[in-house]
Amino acid sequence: MSGQGPLHTPPLASGAHGPTALRPLLDTVLDALTAGTRARGGPLPGGGPQAVAARVTAALADVLPDHGDPDALRALVHALAEGAADPADPLCAAHLHCPPLAVATAADLAVSALNPSLDSWDQAPAASALETAVTRTLAHATGLADALVTTGGTEANQLALLLARETHGDGVRLVCAANAHHSLPRAAWLLGLPDPVVLPAPHGTLDLAALDQALTTLPGPLLVTATAGTTDAGLIDPLPEIAGLCAAHGARLHIDAAYGGSLLFSDRHRDKLHGLDAAHTVTLDLHKLGWQPVAAGLLAVAHPTELTALHHRADYLNADDDTDAGLPDLLDRSLRTTRRPDILKIAVTLKTLGRTGLGALVDQVCDRARRLATLIAEHPGLDLYDRPVISTVLFRPTGADDDTVAAVRRRLLHEGRAVLGRARLDGRLWLKATLLNPHTRPDDLAQLLKLVTEGTPA
Repeated sequence: MSGQGPLHTPPLASGAHGPTALRPLLDTVLDALTAGTRARGGPLPGGGPQAVAARVTAALADVLPDHGDPDALRALVHALAEGAADPADPLCAAHLHCPPLAVATAADLAVSALNPSLDSWDQAPAASALETAVTRTLAHATGLADALVTTGGTEANQLALLLARETHGDGVRLVCAANAHHSLPRAAWLLGLPDPVVLPAPHGTLDLAALDQALTTLPGPLLVTATAGTTDAGLIDPLPEIAGLCAAHGARLHIDAAYGGSLLFSDRHRDKLHGLDAAHTVTLDLHKLGWQPVAAGLLAVAHPTELTALHHRADYLNADDDTDAGLPDLLDRSLRTTRRPDILKIAVTLKTLGRTGLGALVDQVCDRARRLATLIAEHPGLDLYDRPVISTVLFRPTGADDDTVAAVRRRLLHEGRAVLGRARLDGRLWLKATLLNPHTRPDDLAQLLKLVTEGTPA
């Protein structure tokens, strides 16, 4: 140790000196984001997986060096930005992967700096109060009573099935359509429930006659799931009719509105969710059509008493004498223990934009989707699947077979020029554009279609 100076203790992000320590680091991050985005030059890094991995490896070099590198923050943020799929680029439109609002991202920085953990009140006093108020407000917007924060739609769907099992017994059987999100049958498997009954979904939505027959013939208890915004085409099941059948047959209803739930903010589109308030549980996910950084999921519940199924006791977190003395018990608000307050960015967004501001963003992306559909319908070299219900548009080159459709998508990915998804409906493969960027312009839509058609074999 002789000849070495005193060890330097890195500064902390929180505490009295935290903001001072963060300020120059934020300049470094923002500069690296700018430079990395400029180096990428498009919606996706070019060259495919091997080229991206090679650039990351070069920037990373020795993962755990003997001596630290003071340039690591700049170099690795630059590498991440250069190698990112950028949801803020209008030509990045494959998935339910939104460009986050700047105000929500700034709020998330505060969470990272303060680092509250929502497993006990003494680790997150203000955050726990904030979560209580905001989750109930969002639950009431759906017509339900309370809500839990989740990591997204998958966790929310798993919790919905767990609450159904704990309420109705481990023999409760999932009844879902072929359009249901993959997390639902997976959750049934994970929870040891009987094999799901999968109903047909002609043209992408649940078949009501098949549901009526299933509810009439299958022994209970049954959990029916409906979808408000399918992942493949953004379609909405006939919610009022499904709710009516469930009520008539005494079946429990869960609605997966991870994608479409934000239509509630829009005066023009909220009627598409009529029937949502008849559900026992509803999945919401604001890191889709809500412009939040990941993660921002919720599960709304009609009967908060069912949440007692999540109750768990750990003396160091929720001792009886502490809860008797008035300290809130947070362990029954999640299956997770350590849990960051993702509610802050949601709260900041709701308060900053208000319902009308969020509704305007919803209207904008839905309008862009309709505009894209019109361009496709008028294009002699493209086929449109159908008019969009939310903001997803399916299309394919006219006369192309499925192999060609898949190859067109991969070509654009490899070149880093556009990011489109894929969906299989009615026995054919379609290109999928999911428009979540309210800044997308008509010229961007035309450019997207040009990129698809210019490399498609005649």
